[in-house]
Amino acid sequence: MNRYIRHSIVLISTICLFQACMEEPDLHVNTNKGNLNALWEIIDNRYCYLDYKNINWDSIHTEYTLRVDTVSNKYGLFDLMGDMLTNLKDGHVNLYSEFDRSRYWKWYTDYPENLNNEIIFNNRYLGSAYRIAGGFRYRKIAGNQVGYAYYGSFSTGFSDSNIRSLFEVFAGCKGLIIDVRGNGGGLVSNSELLASYFFKEKTLTGYISHKTGNGHSDFSEPTAVYTVPHKKIKWERPVVILTNRMSYSATNEFVGRMKYAPSATVMGDKTGGGGGLPLSSELPNGWMVRFSASPMYDAGMINTEWGIDPDVKVDMNKQDEEKGIDTIIERAVSLIVN
Repeated sequence: MNRYIRHSIVLISTICLFQACMEEPDLHVNTNKGNLNALWEIIDNRYCYLDYKNINWDSIHTEYTLRVDTVSNKYGLFDLMGDMLTNLKDGHVNLYSEFDRSRYWKWYTDYPENLNNEIIFNNRYLGSAYRIAGGFRYRKIAGNQVGYAYYGSFSTGFSDSNIRSLFEVFAGCKGLIIDVRGNGGGLVSNSELLASYFFKEKTLTGYISHKTGNGHSDFSEPTAVYTVPHKKIKWERPVVILTNRMSYSATNEFVGRMKYAPSATVMGDKTGGGGGLPLSSELPNGWMVRFSASPMYDAGMINTEWGIDPDVKVDMNKQDEEKGIDTIIERAVSLIVN
């Protein structure tokens, strides 16, 4: 079995083991108030950031219980419960029904976008003659001195052969840019695998804890997370990782690992965060709620839920954009070439 898949299975099994040790939530009747109480209780018992974010979940319960009697149909109930969840300020928290999915977007909409897809695909960068390997779109830029690869989703897989081919094309380049701006996440196993190509030795890159009880601060002792170098494929020249606020979830986790890679520089804007591994639970009416269950930290035990700062902060410049120039890519090129 692939070691990255095996690692993910062990991680999920560990989470499930801790969750199984917790008390089951009370049974609630399938009424508006019953579903609201069930949702509140799931978050109260299992969400991992209530104390960290200083959220008074009891007062929120009081507020929304008073409002639930004004709801006249399932759409109103869904909107009310979705609104209650926005108090968590967490992009990993969603309420799912047969007709809608609630979402919290302010973790990136309140910040500069720092990405213009039209510019990425102009002839200065990817153009139209770029190559595709797995989820990567890539091409040599800056007079063939720099390799540029855009990776838009960790839900899109790639193989060792894809990465080997990408590195072969960039063999004569002074360095490599991996652009994960706008990458909202996906599979944690893919983020771990991608990071492995840039490490020379097994390196402590973070920690994870798990809920062990229904108390807001009932957590296991932090478990160390290591990034293990790939046995056969390595990139040992400079690599610059481009980030913005939409670099979230598994992308946040990848950036957290790459902060400790020996030849890597993280550049752009602070990532969007999403440091809690999510789980799901069912309400009496069959709706599902997804929530952050296990907090993750960097190697210094700093919580990554609110995002990871770049090594070099760079914002897009509007004058550059008008000329078809990506300020952040150009700064990365300058760092590598000079």
